Amino acid sequence: MKVIRAKKSLGQNFLKSKKVLDKIVEVSHLKRGDLVLEVGPGKGALTEKILATGASLIVIEKDHRLIPLLEEKFKEEIEKGRLKILEGDALALDYQKLNLKNKKFKVIANLPYYITGKFLSNILSADIQPQLLVLMLQKAVVKRIILPKKASKKERENFKENLLSLSVKIYGEPEFVMPVSRKNFSPAPKVDSAVLKVSNISKDFFKKNKIGEKEFFIFLKAAFSGKRKKLIKNLVEKKISSKKELEDIFLKLNLNLNIRAEDLKLEDFKNIFKWMSRGK
Repeated sequence: MKVIRAKKSLGQNFLKSKKVLDKIVEVSHLKRGDLVLEVGPGKGALTEKILATGASLIVIEKDHRLIPLLEEKFKEEIEKGRLKILEGDALALDYQKLNLKNKKFKVIANLPYYITGKFLSNILSADIQPQLLVLMLQKAVVKRIILPKKASKKERENFKENLLSLSVKIYGEPEFVMPVSRKNFSPAPKVDSAVLKVSNISKDFFKKNKIGEKEFFIFLKAAFSGKRKKLIKNLVEKKISSKKELEDIFLKLNLNLNIRAEDLKLEDFKNIFKWMSRGK
C-alpha cells in the first residue's frame, strides 16, 4: 500500500494513540443507529473505532490522496451503506445537501488548528445543528473556551472571557475532556492538543431571551474589538450605542463603568443587550 505522508499545508497530524481514540468514542456516547459526521478522518483510525460501535458515518476529507485509501480500507462498510466518504472542505459544508436533520447527528473531528474558530462558528450557528460535538483542538484554544475540572487556582483566577468562549457557551455546554500530548500524533505538532466536548447544543438562548442571533453577535464582536479598552468605549466606537445610554444601563445593572468585556459573563452581556434593545 502506498505510504501517504501528512501534508503540512493542510495542517495534518494523524492521531495514533489507541487510548485517546477510545476516549473520544467513549465520551461521544455512540450506539447502534447513531449518525456521525467525521471531519478529517485521515487514514481512518478513528473511523474504524466509530464503526465498531454500530454507528453510521459520513466522513469529509479534504486530501484527495486519502480517499482511495479509505475506500479500500472500508469497502465492506461502504457497500453496506454504513459509510459514505466525501471529498471536500469542512468549512464549506452544506448540511442540507448531506440530508442531515437537526439534532439527529453527532460531529467528531480532529481539526487542523487553523480552521478551529471558523469551523466552530459555522457548525454551531447552522440552521441544522448537531446534538453533540467532540473535537480535537489545540490545548491552548480549548483552555480559552473552558478550563479542565482540575485547573489550578491560578488558572481559574486568570481565566478571562473571550469571544470564542462566549460563542460556544451561547449554543451549548463545553467540557474539557482530556489533554493530549503532541507525542500521540504523527508527525508530532509543535504544541499539545486537548479534546473538547460540546453537548446540549441548541439556539434556546436566543429563543428564550427573544434576542436576534445576528444582532447579538454584532454586539459581542464590538464589545471585544479593543482588548485593552473599556467595554463602553468599544461599544461607542463601533456605534452600538451612545456613551450616555450605556452609562445609564451599566448603573441600572450595577456594573462598573470602567469594566472590560473580558471581565463579564454571558448573563451580563445578555442583560446589557436587552436593556439596549428596549430603547430601539
